[in-house]
Amino acid sequence: MNDGAVRVVAVNGGLSEPSSTRMLIDRMVAAVTDALGGRGVAADVEVLDLRDLAVELGRSMAVGFASGEARAALDAVESADALVVASPVFNASYSGLFKMFFDLVDVDAMAGKPVLIAATGGSPRHSMVLDHALRPLFSYLRTLVVPTGVYAASEDWAGTESADDGGLNRRIDRAATELAGLVRPRGSSRGEPGPQPLVDEPRDPGPDVRQQTIEAAGIANFARLLGPS
Repeated sequence: MNDGAVRVVAVNGGLSEPSSTRMLIDRMVAAVTDALGGRGVAADVEVLDLRDLAVELGRSMAVGFASGEARAALDAVESADALVVASPVFNASYSGLFKMFFDLVDVDAMAGKPVLIAATGGSPRHSMVLDHALRPLFSYLRTLVVPTGVYAASEDWAGTESADDGGLNRRIDRAATELAGLVRPRGSSRGEPGPQPLVDEPRDPGPDVRQQTIEAAGIANFARLLGPS
Protein backbone atom coordinates (compact mmCIF):
# COMPACT_ATOMS: atom_id res chain seq x y z
CA MET A 1 0.00 0.00 0.00
CA ASN A 2 1.18 3.51 -0.75
CA ASP A 3 1.88 5.71 2.28
CA GLY A 4 -1.11 7.92 3.00
CA ALA A 5 -3.44 5.86 0.80
CA VAL A 6 -6.90 4.75 1.81
CA ARG A 7 -7.57 1.04 1.46
CA VAL A 8 -10.99 0.54 -0.16
CA VAL A 9 -12.41 -2.98 -0.43
CA ALA A 10 -15.48 -3.61 -2.60
CA VAL A 11 -17.64 -6.69 -2.04
CA ASN A 12 -19.67 -7.92 -5.01
CA GLY A 13 -22.54 -10.22 -4.01
CA GLY A 14 -23.61 -10.80 -7.62
CA LEU A 15 -23.95 -14.41 -8.73
CA SER A 16 -24.19 -14.20 -12.52
CA GLU A 17 -21.56 -13.55 -15.18
CA PRO A 18 -21.77 -10.94 -16.57
CA SER A 19 -23.28 -9.27 -13.51
CA SER A 20 -25.12 -5.97 -13.25
CA THR A 21 -24.09 -5.91 -9.59
CA ARG A 22 -20.42 -6.08 -10.61
CA MET A 23 -21.07 -3.29 -13.13
CA LEU A 24 -22.49 -1.18 -10.31
CA ILE A 25 -19.54 -2.02 -8.04
CA ASP A 26 -17.09 -0.90 -10.73
CA ARG A 27 -18.89 2.42 -11.24
CA MET A 28 -19.05 3.11 -7.51
CA VAL A 29 -15.38 2.24 -6.99
CA ALA A 30 -14.42 4.63 -9.81
CA ALA A 31 -16.52 7.38 -8.22
CA VAL A 32 -15.02 6.79 -4.76
CA THR A 33 -11.51 6.87 -6.23
CA ASP A 34 -12.32 10.17 -7.97
CA ALA A 35 -13.86 11.63 -4.81
CA LEU A 36 -10.80 10.71 -2.75
CA GLY A 37 -8.51 12.03 -5.49
CA GLY A 38 -10.34 15.34 -5.32
CA ARG A 39 -9.26 15.49 -1.68
CA GLY A 40 -5.67 14.69 -2.57
CA VAL A 41 -5.93 11.14 -1.24
CA ALA A 42 -4.84 8.04 -3.15
CA ALA A 43 -6.93 4.86 -3.00
CA ASP A 44 -5.74 1.26 -3.02
CA VAL A 45 -8.74 -0.74 -4.24
CA GLU A 46 -9.50 -4.46 -4.04
CA VAL A 47 -12.70 -6.02 -5.43
CA LEU A 48 -13.97 -9.32 -3.99
CA ASP A 49 -16.35 -11.40 -6.11
CA LEU A 50 -18.16 -13.66 -3.65
CA ARG A 51 -19.30 -16.07 -6.38
CA ASP A 52 -15.66 -17.19 -6.64
CA LEU A 53 -15.65 -18.02 -2.91
CA ALA A 54 -19.01 -19.82 -2.74
CA VAL A 55 -17.63 -23.31 -2.02
CA GLU A 56 -15.12 -22.11 0.57
CA LEU A 57 -17.71 -19.95 2.31
CA GLY A 58 -20.09 -22.90 2.57
CA ARG A 59 -17.34 -25.06 4.03
CA SER A 60 -16.38 -22.28 6.45
CA MET A 61 -19.96 -22.03 7.74
CA ALA A 62 -20.10 -25.81 8.23
CA VAL A 63 -16.88 -26.14 10.23
CA GLY A 64 -17.13 -22.84 12.11
CA PHE A 65 -14.02 -21.06 10.82
CA ALA A 66 -12.68 -19.72 7.53
CA SER A 67 -9.45 -20.68 5.81
CA GLY A 68 -7.72 -20.24 2.47
CA GLU A 69 -9.13 -17.65 0.06
CA ALA A 70 -12.22 -17.11 2.22
CA ARG A 71 -10.02 -16.18 5.18
CA ALA A 72 -7.95 -13.84 2.99
CA ALA A 73 -11.14 -12.11 1.78
CA LEU A 74 -12.39 -11.66 5.34
CA ASP A 75 -9.02 -10.26 6.41
CA ALA A 76 -9.18 -7.77 3.53
CA VAL A 77 -12.62 -6.55 4.62
CA GLU A 78 -11.71 -6.39 8.30
CA SER A 79 -8.54 -4.37 7.63
CA ALA A 80 -10.07 -1.99 5.07
CA ASP A 81 -10.41 1.72 5.73
CA ALA A 82 -13.72 1.80 3.81
CA LEU A 83 -16.09 -0.66 2.14
CA VAL A 84 -18.25 -0.52 -0.97
CA VAL A 85 -20.79 -3.37 -0.94
CA ALA A 86 -23.55 -4.44 -3.31
CA SER A 87 -25.92 -7.38 -3.68
CA PRO A 88 -28.68 -8.35 -6.07
CA VAL A 89 -32.15 -8.52 -4.51
CA PHE A 90 -33.45 -12.00 -3.69
CA ASN A 91 -36.85 -12.37 -1.99
CA ALA A 92 -36.81 -8.77 -0.74
CA SER A 93 -33.31 -9.04 0.76
CA TYR A 94 -29.64 -9.52 -0.11
CA SER A 95 -28.37 -12.80 -1.52
CA GLY A 96 -27.69 -15.77 0.74
CA LEU A 97 -24.03 -15.75 -0.34
CA PHE A 98 -23.73 -12.10 0.71
CA LYS A 99 -25.22 -12.89 4.13
CA MET A 100 -23.00 -15.95 4.52
CA PHE A 101 -19.89 -13.85 3.97
CA PHE A 102 -20.81 -11.13 6.44
CA ASP A 103 -21.88 -13.73 9.00
CA LEU A 104 -18.19 -14.70 9.16
CA VAL A 105 -16.65 -11.26 9.73
CA ASP A 106 -15.28 -10.20 13.10
CA VAL A 107 -17.86 -7.70 14.39
CA ASP A 108 -15.28 -5.86 16.49
CA ALA A 109 -13.08 -5.31 13.43
CA MET A 110 -16.01 -3.61 11.66
CA ALA A 111 -16.70 -0.97 14.31
CA GLY A 112 -16.58 2.56 12.89
CA LYS A 113 -15.74 1.45 9.35
CA PRO A 114 -17.36 3.66 6.64
CA VAL A 115 -19.56 1.67 4.24
CA LEU A 116 -21.36 2.54 1.01
CA ILE A 117 -24.31 0.16 0.47
CA ALA A 118 -25.89 -0.67 -2.88
CA ALA A 119 -28.22 -3.17 -4.53
CA THR A 120 -29.50 -4.16 -7.96
CA GLY A 121 -32.90 -5.48 -9.02
CA GLY A 122 -35.37 -5.70 -11.84
CA SER A 123 -37.85 -3.14 -10.52
CA PRO A 124 -37.54 0.22 -8.72
CA ARG A 125 -39.97 -1.18 -6.12
CA HIS A 126 -37.17 -3.31 -4.69
CA SER A 127 -35.15 -0.24 -3.70
CA MET A 128 -36.49 -0.53 -0.14
CA VAL A 129 -34.00 -3.37 0.35
CA LEU A 130 -31.42 -0.69 1.11
CA ASP A 131 -33.18 0.57 4.24
CA HIS A 132 -34.96 -2.64 5.30
CA ALA A 133 -32.15 -5.17 4.84
CA LEU A 134 -28.70 -3.78 4.03
CA ARG A 135 -28.69 -0.79 6.37
CA PRO A 136 -29.81 -2.82 9.43
CA LEU A 137 -27.15 -5.48 8.71
CA PHE A 138 -24.30 -2.96 8.66
CA SER A 139 -25.73 -1.03 11.59
CA TYR A 140 -25.59 -4.28 13.58
CA LEU A 141 -21.94 -4.62 12.55
CA ARG A 142 -21.40 -1.12 14.02
CA THR A 143 -20.19 0.39 10.77
CA LEU A 144 -20.81 3.95 9.58
CA VAL A 145 -23.24 3.62 6.67
CA VAL A 146 -23.29 6.69 4.42
CA PRO A 147 -26.68 8.44 4.14
CA THR A 148 -27.08 7.79 0.40
CA GLY A 149 -27.64 4.19 -0.64
CA VAL A 150 -27.45 3.32 -4.33
CA TYR A 151 -30.08 1.14 -5.99
CA ALA A 152 -29.95 0.30 -9.69
CA ALA A 153 -33.02 -1.14 -11.42
CA SER A 154 -32.97 -2.57 -14.94
CA GLU A 155 -34.14 0.76 -16.39
CA ASP A 156 -31.18 2.59 -14.82
CA TRP A 157 -28.79 0.86 -17.20
CA ALA A 158 -30.51 2.55 -20.16
CA GLY A 159 -28.43 5.63 -19.36
CA THR A 160 -31.32 8.06 -18.89
CA GLU A 161 -31.19 10.54 -16.01
CA SER A 162 -34.41 11.05 -14.07
CA ALA A 163 -35.14 14.44 -12.54
CA ASP A 164 -37.11 12.70 -9.79
CA ASP A 165 -34.37 10.46 -8.38
CA GLY A 166 -31.31 12.35 -9.56
CA GLY A 167 -30.22 9.62 -11.97
CA LEU A 168 -27.95 6.68 -11.23
CA ASN A 169 -24.73 8.56 -11.93
CA ARG A 170 -25.68 11.41 -9.62
CA ARG A 171 -26.69 9.01 -6.85
CA ILE A 172 -23.37 7.21 -7.18
CA ASP A 173 -21.41 10.48 -7.10
CA ARG A 174 -23.30 11.72 -4.04
CA ALA A 175 -22.73 8.47 -2.14
CA ALA A 176 -19.06 8.39 -3.14
CA THR A 177 -18.56 11.94 -1.88
CA GLU A 178 -20.16 11.00 1.45
CA LEU A 179 -17.90 7.98 1.80
CA ALA A 180 -14.77 9.97 0.94
CA GLY A 181 -15.69 12.46 3.64
CA LEU A 182 -15.65 9.75 6.32
CA VAL A 183 -12.22 8.23 5.66
CA ARG A 184 -8.72 9.53 6.29
CA PRO A 185 -5.43 8.34 4.83
CA ARG A 186 -3.03 6.34 6.92
CA GLY A 187 0.27 8.00 7.75
CA SER A 188 -0.95 11.43 6.65
CA SER A 189 1.89 13.82 5.79
CA ARG A 190 0.05 16.49 7.80
CA GLY A 191 0.60 14.44 10.94
CA GLU A 192 -3.02 13.45 11.26
CA PRO A 193 -3.70 9.99 12.67
CA GLY A 194 -5.29 7.34 10.46
CA PRO A 195 -8.82 6.07 11.02
CA GLN A 196 -9.41 5.12 14.63
CA PRO A 197 -12.11 2.85 16.09
CA LEU A 198 -15.01 4.57 17.85
CA VAL A 199 -14.58 2.36 20.91
CA ASP A 200 -11.55 1.09 22.78
CA GLU A 201 -10.48 -2.19 21.25
CA PRO A 202 -8.06 -4.78 22.64
CA ARG A 203 -4.74 -4.89 20.82
CA ASP A 204 -4.81 -7.25 17.84
CA PRO A 205 -2.45 -10.14 18.58
CA GLY A 206 -1.61 -10.39 14.87
CA PRO A 207 -3.00 -12.41 11.97
CA ASP A 208 -1.11 -15.64 12.76
CA VAL A 209 -2.17 -15.80 16.40
CA ARG A 210 -5.74 -14.79 15.56
CA GLN A 211 -5.99 -17.41 12.81
CA GLN A 212 -4.71 -20.12 15.17
CA THR A 213 -7.29 -19.08 17.78
CA ILE A 214 -10.12 -19.10 15.22
CA GLU A 215 -9.14 -22.51 13.87
CA ALA A 216 -8.76 -24.01 17.36
CA ALA A 217 -12.24 -22.77 18.32
CA GLY A 218 -13.69 -24.10 15.08
CA ILE A 219 -12.12 -27.54 15.55
CA ALA A 220 -13.43 -27.69 19.12
CA ASN A 221 -16.95 -26.79 17.96
CA PHE A 222 -16.79 -29.41 15.20
CA ALA A 223 -15.63 -32.05 17.68
CA ARG A 224 -18.58 -31.29 19.97
CA LEU A 225 -20.95 -31.67 17.04
CA LEU A 226 -19.56 -35.13 16.33
CA GLY A 227 -20.13 -36.20 19.92
CA PRO A 228 -18.27 -38.98 21.73
CA SER A 229 -16.63 -41.53 19.44
